[in-house]
Amino acid sequence: MASLNGGIIGVDNIPEEVTTSETITTFNSSGTLTLQPSTTTVDYLVVAGGGGGGRGGNGGGGAGGGGGFRTGSSFPVSGPTIPVTVGAGSAGPTGFNESGADGSDSVFSSITSDGGGGGGAYYGQPGRTGGSGGGGVGGFGGDAGGAGNTPPTSPSQGNNGGAGVNASTFSGTGRGGGGGGASAAGVDGPVPTTNSGNGGAGSPSTISGSDVTYAGGGGGAGIGAGGPSGFTPNGTGGPGGGGNGENRNAPITPGVDGTANTGGGGGGGNVQPGAAGGSGVVIIKEPASTVLTNTSGVWNLDAVYDAVKGDNWTN
Repeated sequence: MASLNGGIIGVDNIPEEVTTSETITTFNSSGTLTLQPSTTTVDYLVVAGGGGGGRGGNGGGGAGGGGGFRTGSSFPVSGPTIPVTVGAGSAGPTGFNESGADGSDSVFSSITSDGGGGGGAYYGQPGRTGGSGGGGVGGFGGDAGGAGNTPPTSPSQGNNGGAGVNASTFSGTGRGGGGGGASAAGVDGPVPTTNSGNGGAGSPSTISGSDVTYAGGGGGAGIGAGGPSGFTPNGTGGPGGGGNGENRNAPITPGVDGTANTGGGGGGGNVQPGAAGGSGVVIIKEPASTVLTNTSGVWNLDAVYDAVKGDNWTN
């Protein structure tokens, strides 16, 4: 017994295995992660809030870009707690010729995903930069989409927004560009077809235990002549929560908000307000682990006292 108890004659203090199960924690809003005692590394998904669609007024508003999308595995951590920030999606603008605002950043430890860029609005307001860039406004002049992966990360957190189409380019139409998504750029307001730019596709993740796609770009708004009913139809939101743009074919339907907790970009607006971006999400997976306790085999004095007091100590 002496070898098991560090020279103390008494009951054996045998090392024990303690096993913790895999733990997945999803943050739909900001909070604090409390790590399991044995956790030293985690897998993570950090998605920022999506950008709001622009309200073109005199042109098809550009769509909001998807929030930045960052994921990784075996990321070293130390606890016991880590603060988590989940970025909000941007509210859509209400004024005519007003750009959408950017989504808010999501943060876990040293990992920051940047909010999606807001969609552009008429007269010199291109799509804004962000995790993925906002789409450019259509109309006379037609503006560029915003740059994605801004600031740059490796791997890239997003893609560029699509450009809006100059109204003088094709039968007076002014098609808004689609917002960029995590895995594809937003589509330019296309000249050969009648719809506005579609949103870029988001990226899938299985970290939650289900296969879910996040951070799709919104669809651009339509306006003007040239469509089958005299107006340009909307662009559709990209997979991953991107909202459709305002549809200018009767009946007029407003742009659609990005889906909550996907980081999807909001659809562009024209006579209706631009749509809001979807809020982001942070998901942390702690691996299962097994650790040994009492590895020294030595009783401390408090444990000896408790054992004697409880009549559990034998010589």
